[in-house]
Amino acid sequence: MTSFGAFPVDKFAKAPQTRKDIMKVKDALKITDSFTKTKKMPGLSYSLPAWECKTGAKLVKVPGSVCAGCYAMKGNYTRYPAIKAAQYRRLDAIKNPLWVQAMATKIKRQKWFRWHDAGDIQSADHLKKIFEVCKLTPDTKHWMPTREAQFLKDVNPEDVPKNLIIRMSSHMIDQGPVSFWPWTSTVGSKTRTCPAPDQDGKCGSCRTCWNREIPNIEYGKH
Repeated sequence: MTSFGAFPVDKFAKAPQTRKDIMKVKDALKITDSFTKTKKMPGLSYSLPAWECKTGAKLVKVPGSVCAGCYAMKGNYTRYPAIKAAQYRRLDAIKNPLWVQAMATKIKRQKWFRWHDAGDIQSADHLKKIFEVCKLTPDTKHWMPTREAQFLKDVNPEDVPKNLIIRMSSHMIDQGPVSFWPWTSTVGSKTRTCPAPDQDGKCGSCRTCWNREIPNIEYGKH
């Protein structure tokens, strides 16, 4: 094992693949379960159950928080049992020793990828595995919003893979960006910088969320 900031990183992430090691997409999906493809996003995304968020599951009960009335705990997420069941299968899959390779096998064909359109980081080990996936998919731009500050405070931002941007999200509506992390996101009740509401709810040509040169993104309350 080698050091990766505060995390031990498995050398598998740097090891060259042999023909025997190459995983087929159909076999990868048996491990990862399905991905999300929405009209809004420019690429695939991946969701976990919001009920298992370490911080969000608490904030959903707090009036005025960004998580109050969480979209991922209602609507189609609860209307169709198969969606929730798939999210829990993905959650369980993180423990699979082949999860990193399987995720990379599916993601490497994507130019843009979003982590967790529902759910969030589960542990420091989970975050370490995400770093490994990003290192195995250098041609993909990864974006991950999170509210799990406890898993970032021991991470040196310089050690985050260059093709990954982690945006630490403020907990409350109209709260300013956090100060301990270089890339952030906030939610405003009257102001926003995200153009999606003016573009039929879609990213369109905007890729600001993936841009490390933009320190903060402000989304509108919805």
